[in-house]
Amino acid sequence: MGIHYREKTFFTSKDLALSVIGGRWKIAIIWCLLQESPLRLSEIQKKLPNVNQRMLIRQLRELEDDQIITRMVYPVVPPKVEYELSEIGRLLEPVVTSICHWGDHFRDFLEKSADKTAAE
Repeated sequence: MGIHYREKTFFTSKDLALSVIGGRWKIAIIWCLLQESPLRLSEIQKKLPNVNQRMLIRQLRELEDDQIITRMVYPVVPPKVEYELSEIGRLLEPVVTSICHWGDHFRDFLEKSADKTAAE
């Protein structure tokens, strides 16, 4: 048995979860939307200056396809589009927060390791 999703088979729900939130910028996008929501594309770009627009749009589309975020298009000229986390997306808050905190600890660990190496 497996979990069939988007023409792929996943052997565990963990594999499925990692395929949905895996991606170079997805955790960062989710983090931005947890801090402030809704956000426009340009606002997300300002918060993530190292991502190019093409990649950002691709990651946003994937998150939208997986129903992690919602995209609201307003019928105005020029077009106004906002992104926010969906209900299932908001459930990622403890996961993303934990990953970000772990990243802080790992950065500190690396700095201490570098200091020890430099002292030797």
